[in-house]
Amino acid sequence: MKIGVLALQGAVAEHIRLLGQAGAEGVAVKKTEQLQDLDGIIIPGGESTTIGKLMRTYGFIDALREFAGRKKPVFGTCAGLIVIAKEIAGQEEAHLGLMNMIVSRNAFGRQRESFETDLAIQGVGDDVRAVFIRAPLIKEVGEGVDVLATYKDEIVAAREGHLLAASFHPELTDDYRLHAYFLEMVKDYN
Repeated sequence: MKIGVLALQGAVAEHIRLLGQAGAEGVAVKKTEQLQDLDGIIIPGGESTTIGKLMRTYGFIDALREFAGRKKPVFGTCAGLIVIAKEIAGQEEAHLGLMNMIVSRNAFGRQRESFETDLAIQGVGDDVRAVFIRAPLIKEVGEGVDVLATYKDEIVAAREGHLLAASFHPELTDDYRLHAYFLEMVKDYN
């Protein structure tokens, strides 16, 4: 299985490391042509506005929409969650507009409010380490979206068919179970 990690910004090497531990080949994706060879893709954290601008500059908006349109799995973490959301609270325009949810940027506060905690994630485990850094929040999910995890009654992980989203950074831990869960999604859709 070959899984891309969008390499415009964010913790690309860390995602590739965990994909390898989970049993897949992870590759850094810098050109839209690379999407043709992939079974799924991860859109990592970083700064969502910057990632959106870079995706527009390098032609990834239409290419990733087409990729997801072929039911190829997409996993957005932290800023990647914002990038795949249908709606961003307080903004006129979404980036990819794939997943039926409304998200709020930096919902957990600034950098100094960053924290780690263990989460119960449906289908993954009861003690999954999650690193929240200037994390977004899923304010609302629409039809077809399953909530996988909450923190203090707020949604922090969700799935809609072949789309997976997490508010936190699973790649900044040694726990590859969420990546393994994504690989199971990839098997189901390929």
